[in-house]
Amino acid sequence: MTATHASRPHSAKYQWAAGLMAFAAVMLSIVGVLDVFRGIAAIAEDDIFVTTRNYVFEFDLTGWGWIHLILGVVAVIVSVGLFQAATWARVAGVAIAALVIIANFLSLPYYPVWSVIAIAISGFVIWALCVARKDDFDDAFESGPPRGDM
Repeated sequence: MTATHASRPHSAKYQWAAGLMAFAAVMLSIVGVLDVFRGIAAIAEDDIFVTTRNYVFEFDLTGWGWIHLILGVVAVIVSVGLFQAATWARVAGVAIAALVIIANFLSLPYYPVWSVIAIAISGFVIWALCVARKDDFDDAFESGPPRGDM
């Protein structure tokens, strides 16, 4: 006897939620990797950074480099969890994206164009993680991929 498993078609809600989760994971990993590179460049005190005088949130360039390097590494780790649709990763993703926004805002004068781009991407990550509800995709991720007739 062969067992047949009825494949349950995914609803549009599931596809939308899964797509947003994948979008957030990819974008957070991109922001994380680029923040790692930015941190390394700042620690090496590369010439790509603008020097400003009398900035209220002025840190040493190496200090900003370490901040961005740490945030980038954590963002990449969290994005791996987002690819697995882990609940902790959704919460951590919103938190790390918010910290990336704050860090890029505070270091805006050092590298203005990338800071604005990173702020915008992180805003989309927060939106994507907050708009998709867990109920929309929870059953499909927990039960595994749908199975067809065997």
